[in-house]
Amino acid sequence: SFGEILTSRREERGIYQKELAAILKVSVGTVSNYENNIHFPDQEALLQLADYFGVTVDYLLGRTSYRYTLNEEYAPGRTVAELVDIIQHFSRQNTASFLDYIELLQLRQKAEDCSSTS
Repeated sequence: SFGEILTSRREERGIYQKELAAILKVSVGTVSNYENNIHFPDQEALLQLADYFGVTVDYLLGRTSYRYTLNEEYAPGRTVAELVDIIQHFSRQNTASFLDYIELLQLRQKAEDCSSTS
């Protein structure tokens, strides 16, 4: 739920409800109500929360498990949005090849991880 996600991100950040309340310019009771799913933040507060925690609104709402914001630099000089845009313009054949290559890289990473822990 939204409240659980918010609590988890706040605790992960290592701040108290009081600190989050100051950031949002609301009372501690309001943050508590958000975390307990009693009240829901308005659009402005929701955007502030997403920006503060560096996640998407969809992530906060539990619509996706992906935290990345589209404007975040993910690869040198490339944002997540730019990478998605590149992939969206691939042909079906190139998309299939791209996915095969990703699978190969994942296998290589797994082998490297295994050899480094041995």
